[in-house]
Amino acid sequence: MALGLSACSPGEPAAAGPPPAAAGDRSCHPDAVWRGRLLGAGEARMDWPAERRSCAGGPRPDGAGARLRFARELDNGEGLAIILALPTLEPGATGRELPANVTIILEGEARFFSSQNRETCWADVERHATLDAGSTLVQGRVYCIDPLAEVNGSASVTLDDSVFSGRIDWSPL
Repeated sequence: MALGLSACSPGEPAAAGPPPAAAGDRSCHPDAVWRGRLLGAGEARMDWPAERRSCAGGPRPDGAGARLRFARELDNGEGLAIILALPTLEPGATGRELPANVTIILEGEARFFSSQNRETCWADVERHATLDAGSTLVQGRVYCIDPLAEVNGSASVTLDDSVFSGRIDWSPL
């Protein structure tokens, strides 16, 4: 699969992508980052500083824990999004081996890869700091012991060496 993921590799010219966050935009905190490697159906080194991507973070729709979304436009103009759900994370809490659900979306191709359960991916939340009333910065690592299967296909991808940092707005949905 040709993902156009070369935009994710450090040391290469920056690709056109989302504009830097406007002043007062809370979507990507200056310390926000997604770093790691994607292997399998597509291969890339991802090093996404806050000014080169869009972010979102908040409670999960069912109210259990939180989720973070990181997205970036690639060289080919299509988007790649990573959603990290942490169903047991509480505001301000840290912990090791927290259950995690990971979904990767190849937006231009409408392809979805997912852990589809909480038994193969975990997160170590190493820092969870208050930013302002109702929001926190969460930082840690995510690791999966199995590849993420394509939801409606036979391919898979593997996340390796993944580090995240993002803002969670804990305000009710």
